[in-house]
Amino acid sequence: MTQFTDTIFRTIRSVFAGRSGEESWVDNDAALTPREARVRRIATILQWAGLLNLVLLLVLGLILALDAMQAAGLSSVLLASLQATAEARVLLGLAGIGANASLLLLLAAGTGAQEFWALILTILALLVNGAALFAFGFFPAVLALIPLVIALVLAVQDLGAYHANAVMVKELRGRMRGVRSFAIISVFLLLMGSFTILLYVFQLPLLRANETIITGELGRLLFVGVVGIELLLIVFIVPALTAGAITGERERRTYDLLQTTLLAAPSFIVGKMESALGYILLLLLSAIPLQSIAFLFGGISSTEVIISFVLLAATALGLGALGMYFSATTDRTLIATIRVYSVAAVLVFVVPLVSFLIFRGAMSNAIRGVAVPADSPSSEAFFIYGDMVVSSLNPVASAFYSQQMLIDRQQVALMEVVLSDNSRIPVLAPWVLTTIVYVGLTAFLLLFAVRSMRRSR
Repeated sequence: MTQFTDTIFRTIRSVFAGRSGEESWVDNDAALTPREARVRRIATILQWAGLLNLVLLLVLGLILALDAMQAAGLSSVLLASLQATAEARVLLGLAGIGANASLLLLLAAGTGAQEFWALILTILALLVNGAALFAFGFFPAVLALIPLVIALVLAVQDLGAYHANAVMVKELRGRMRGVRSFAIISVFLLLMGSFTILLYVFQLPLLRANETIITGELGRLLFVGVVGIELLLIVFIVPALTAGAITGERERRTYDLLQTTLLAAPSFIVGKMESALGYILLLLLSAIPLQSIAFLFGGISSTEVIISFVLLAATALGLGALGMYFSATTDRTLIATIRVYSVAAVLVFVVPLVSFLIFRGAMSNAIRGVAVPADSPSSEAFFIYGDMVVSSLNPVASAFYSQQMLIDRQQVALMEVVLSDNSRIPVLAPWVLTTIVYVGLTAFLLLFAVRSMRRSR
């Protein structure tokens, strides 16, 4: 057991610290100023805290997979004060640990780049975890509170270290000065508007044929259609904006010049990422008037709008980081673009197909109250949870299941499913898992991209 544990930590150290103990997240070959040393210390604390939460999540998940009866005991540790079943407390507790792991790793990447938003997010994470600990007895929050407090104490000693990213400001200014950016926004809105009009024109006669026009259904259909086309356009646009971020510098022969400057690798990577996501955020905000059309017909709540925006933002974040990673690890923009689009195609088209073939639409059946085709209640639970986890990797399936849960069960984040033996299990809304997974994926990819950029120096 000791040898196995040592192997795990050696693997983590080799992946995140480089080939030797000296090759860490920051440039050790450069003389560090006191400010840089402090930032490095904060980033290291947050990184290992995130990894510790991730290991805890995996260990608890393995324990529950081997013996589901341990849920009653774990519930008193994970969320002791929450008024819910033991299974629901365990599921929410695991989601909280996963959210902390993703958030801490993202904070590590932002802190390494000396981003001002990292300081603000650190304070918010500290407040949320403190509230969860005292209000609901979420004891794993201690694993996040301690490193967050240490990081905040170190950060306030030099608040001037945190600022707006210069690369992001420069890239955004350059992007918005050209015609291409406004052309993309115009085409984006034209496609969205055309699709909305066509959807309305084709759906209205079908409703009139039934001699009744249910405006709520029409509004919901328009909203789902607009969000769906937004999601697909993000899948196709975001990789193109980030896949050439670093390879473009190499092809323009400016990459070597950048390496001679004092610009740190995290600041460069995160700045490029922020400039691309800032433009994507502008696209999402420009489409809000089209989404608001659905409110004229009814059938849509503000909760659905918020969930859809969170899903769209998480998808853009994950795919943007994927493009940055391939851009940092390849020499040509074409190769990076092919790779990122290949992975995006697998996530969007292959993952749902594989999930349906293996789990037979168990999640959809569970939401609709239809019996899951399985031999035993334990098999039913396996199919439902398996479909829940796999569907969280696909933003389209996640949006579909989350919308279905809102409509059929009127539940935002958690619902109960009755198995064939009348026992009940909790099921988490896929949009929650998708957000956690994609934020964590973003943090890992950014950190790996930074490491790859440093090793090329």
